[in-house]
Amino acid sequence: MKIHGRHYRTIWVNDDGWSVQVIDQTKLPFAFETKRLASDDDAADAIKTMVVRGAPLIGATAAYGLCMALRQDASDEALDAAYRKLHATRPTAINLKWALDEMSAAVRNRPRQERVAAAYARAAELCDQDVATNEAIGRQGLKIIEEIAARKKGSQVNILTHCNAGWLACVDWGTALAPIYMAHDKGIKLHVWADETRPRNQGGSLTAYELGAHGVPHAVIADNAGGHLMQHGRVDMCIVGTDRTTANGDVANKIGTYLKALAAKDNDVPFYVALPSSTIDWTIEDGLKEIPIEERSPREITHVMGRTAEGKVVDVELTAPGSPAANPAFDVTPARLVTGLITERGTVPASRQGLLKLFPERA
Repeated sequence: MKIHGRHYRTIWVNDDGWSVQVIDQTKLPFAFETKRLASDDDAADAIKTMVVRGAPLIGATAAYGLCMALRQDASDEALDAAYRKLHATRPTAINLKWALDEMSAAVRNRPRQERVAAAYARAAELCDQDVATNEAIGRQGLKIIEEIAARKKGSQVNILTHCNAGWLACVDWGTALAPIYMAHDKGIKLHVWADETRPRNQGGSLTAYELGAHGVPHAVIADNAGGHLMQHGRVDMCIVGTDRTTANGDVANKIGTYLKALAAKDNDVPFYVALPSSTIDWTIEDGLKEIPIEERSPREITHVMGRTAEGKVVDVELTAPGSPAANPAFDVTPARLVTGLITERGTVPASRQGLLKLFPERA
């Protein structure tokens, strides 16, 4: 995707051949800055502090973090230590573990002198794979938008999304936003309702930033406005991403997704989840019981970043001084509320049978 006319991925290797550069998402939407990561500690900190976020991008960053750790020490002990450090940064997103497992498998049985080169090669492959996968998800989701547009005889298609599942959450393209970009580029008339997505406002800052840069018509709405819009026929479909999907189709996504799915169900609005297969956790069945939900800092609730009339970016307090705050970062939407799962291989019902139809090798 492009920013100011220049194509960017969210992570890339620097000219030195070993450190990586990432877009600092904590500075968006008011400033576009990049940050150099030069160690596994840097990578872990970037993931933990949400300099990078989004399940696929977290996995890619962890992959390069492991590369940089091996560059310092290529022993099994160093590999295991870096794995544990990076894995501990974000407990909910399964892509993190998936990427680390892929990296570990690529180097574990190699001679130490070959490990660094093998690690960097595998990390690059994972990034390219993410781009190809998300492009395929876009093509699958485009079919759904085209069907809605045909039913509406060319009238505007109204799409609601929650959090940010665009190219900033991945290496490129995005998951939930990829079909939207493709539909827009194809000339389909559409409009996106972007939930602000408290407490970190990824919708109001990141999704709106992306859509605006690409020229996609959109409006930021308060998190609690989605149900009202659905009641009045102003939403034709919902599409969100996911950080972990169970083998039976339950999905964990940014807090508030479950409420959108309930409102969509009550108003007969189709609710789709776009995901790469690396986000499926085939080891668990019950999302409510088995997916760990990250509890983040209360400060994300009590404070918010904004820009003053003078152009200064500041952090301000929102809540009553001294009031405690609870901050579960994700919720689980049961499969029964999901119309379909959009993967790189196709769209299927949110069920074990549906997923196995696309991924029979997992039977």
